[in-house]
Amino acid sequence: MAIFNKDARALDDTRSPTLGGSSSLSIIAAGTSIDGDIETEGVIRVEGRVEGSIHAGRQVLIGRQGEVRGDITTREAVVGGKVEGTINASERLEVQSTSVITGDINTRAIAVVEGGRINGTVRITDAKEHVEPEEAETPSLAFGR
Repeated sequence: MAIFNKDARALDDTRSPTLGGSSSLSIIAAGTSIDGDIETEGVIRVEGRVEGSIHAGRQVLIGRQGEVRGDITTREAVVGGKVEGTINASERLEVQSTSVITGDINTRAIAVVEGGRINGTVRITDAKEHVEPEEAETPSLAFGR
């Protein structure tokens, strides 16, 4: 069998797009509580409770029942539950109608659905660094119903 052949790469996670790397998905299920920091290069979905910071290279998804007490750093975030902490989403943040965010937000683009609540400072940053103010692009800001 190839599984026992030392030259076989059948179990090598670098070849599988669903295992390891930036395509990985981690789920904190409802009823699960994590006390500590989480770091991944992929995607993390929180349906339970996390007390600690989250750093995800690709995306953080907070479900309606999900709760995070700590800072979030990622490329893209979608929040449907509660967050107490700073959210740094380098590309985009979506605030769903069921979300409650208590803390500052730093992002390039934000979409807020009617009913979503934010109690903190929202800073829309431009992707370009060291740009003169007259050259800066208008940041993306959307509100939905």
